[in-house]
Amino acid sequence: MPEPLTPTKTDERTEVRLARPWKVIVHDDPVNLMVYVTHVFMRIFGYARPHAERLMLEVHHQGRSIVWTGDRERAEVFVIKLHAAHLLATMEPVEE
Repeated sequence: MPEPLTPTKTDERTEVRLARPWKVIVHDDPVNLMVYVTHVFMRIFGYARPHAERLMLEVHHQGRSIVWTGDRERAEVFVIKLHAAHLLATMEPVEE
């Protein structure tokens, strides 16, 4: 008669890795007015005027600004919305 099966204890270790965050970057362009860029940041991201103005000035003076960081799918949506508003935007993964 075969021996009954008994559960054995195994050492299983599961590694949980979160998805890498992405950053949305807006680049300076010679076309859009600063007040318009501020307005777009307020409309798309829901930022308060002081925060939107700070980001706009960073774009203006430094040539680019990271305007949002988070999951890839939302970053893609934000880039599409920024393009629809005629702003030059890209996205990159956050370095680990």
